[in-house]
Amino acid sequence: MSIPAFNEIIEQNDQTEARLASLDALRQLVGNVYPNKFERSTLSGVEDTITNLKAFGPVAEIVDEIKAVVSTLAERERPPAEIKDVLNERLKAFGNVRISGRLTTPPRGNFVHLTDGINKLQVYCNKKGPLALVLNDGKDTLDEENGWAAWQLLDHGDFIGVEGYLFITNTGELSVHVEKLQFLAKAMLPMPDKMHGIADPELQRRFRYADLIASTLQIEHEGLTTREVFERRAKLISGMRRFLDDAGFIEVETPMLTPKATGAAAKPFETHHNALDIPLYARVAPELYLKRLVVGGFEKVYELNRNFRNEGLSQRHNPEFTMLEFYIAYMDVNGMMDFAETMIKEAVAKANNGSLVVKYGENEIDFGNFERITMRDAVARVSEPVAVATGLPAAELLAAFEERIEHTLIQPTFIIDYPKSISPLSKADPSNPNIAERFELFINGMEVANGFSELNDPKEQYERFVDQMSERERGDEEAMVLDEDYIRALSYGMPPAAGIGIGIDRLVMLLTNKHSIRDVILFPHMRPEKREGEKGSVGEGETE
Repeated sequence: MSIPAFNEIIEQNDQTEARLASLDALRQLVGNVYPNKFERSTLSGVEDTITNLKAFGPVAEIVDEIKAVVSTLAERERPPAEIKDVLNERLKAFGNVRISGRLTTPPRGNFVHLTDGINKLQVYCNKKGPLALVLNDGKDTLDEENGWAAWQLLDHGDFIGVEGYLFITNTGELSVHVEKLQFLAKAMLPMPDKMHGIADPELQRRFRYADLIASTLQIEHEGLTTREVFERRAKLISGMRRFLDDAGFIEVETPMLTPKATGAAAKPFETHHNALDIPLYARVAPELYLKRLVVGGFEKVYELNRNFRNEGLSQRHNPEFTMLEFYIAYMDVNGMMDFAETMIKEAVAKANNGSLVVKYGENEIDFGNFERITMRDAVARVSEPVAVATGLPAAELLAAFEERIEHTLIQPTFIIDYPKSISPLSKADPSNPNIAERFELFINGMEVANGFSELNDPKEQYERFVDQMSERERGDEEAMVLDEDYIRALSYGMPPAAGIGIGIDRLVMLLTNKHSIRDVILFPHMRPEKREGEKGSVGEGETE
């Protein structure tokens, strides 16, 4: 196997050579250029204006005084000298602060800006003043002579730690006057363009770390930054978890590698367990394991984790995706729709700054209103009502829905009353044995959730599995296989229950106005990177 050289990996050029040269020079000055830690004794966040001083513990007592002065000034207007001097005396009296972060700009003269990924703060170094360089020798030895020399070796993107006192510049910007400088990590590669970030979506996804850096440095951007997208994702997930935890659910972890690919109609990834000498499958859904737990006595149970399906890439499909799946004993499909609607509303509001309305492309989606309509009634809107009423075959009904209706469902809509023949794990409607007590939630033409009253008759479930096996024999690779152990579990008795699976990635797409699922997944699957001289396409094959 050919191992690429380090310089090949970082694609060394004039810029990287200059950075490597400054790295060598820094090593001569400080020794270890990658120390183990830096203690922030005062600041955990950094800001760049004096209008947000409550982030700074040492000056909290004079926030109102400073804000009163600032409120009388136009943007970047110089504060009166006598007021600035008084404030600076007060700031300095609070003692030194210690902050650290990445340089957001190349050092130019005495000033740089540091960021912690969220906020930023200006740092000032006086060439003529005392500036001690902290040596990374394990003892934090101070070099009183080479501080300015090290300052001049800093590059855009480097990590440094500084200690000094707060002051306000002539332009009214809160800054730190550096008295001690410590080098923390070197950026060997140049930073992304701070004006426009990384424009190519493929590069954003392939080099997500650089994309995240760009989002913290970028001055101009439309919509959410990459960091804000994933912060919103995290808020949505935490909101759902909190809702379920508060409702008395228990969170569990079920197998990611399973002896059978069951729980959903999908083509699995296959691997081999060497010690047991058996084939295993990356799970396509946790459903049958979660229902085993309902059998065992967990009346409210959920799992929020990844599923895997060995299928194509599209703007709405990724082979590895995140699903929230939960089950409630003694509830039916109607109760589950009510429960899920309430949960989604609360989680969306938490993630969307309290609002239930989101902008997605040209559409405005209102999560405050969920419609419910049967599949046949939905199809009848665009088809001959008489033909629908007399009973289209299940396959034709589903095809008509997918082709003519699905893309029109912009506002949150529960489609109910699916044909039983395409719902092998769902109970039938007591009033119509051909209809399943099942729903799917559609928003902006995307299926976001799927739920139903759970089939708990072991003999009927066995017969449904047998029908699915017949479909597999006729060439349907996504038809389910018989899970004997699940039939055995049901035979111990499972109470009436309802369940749902919610696609987290698609919901995040809607909340962040992203039109590709891979823009809401931190590290989506990509084709191997093509190096110079290699043949083959780097395109990702994404379809609609």
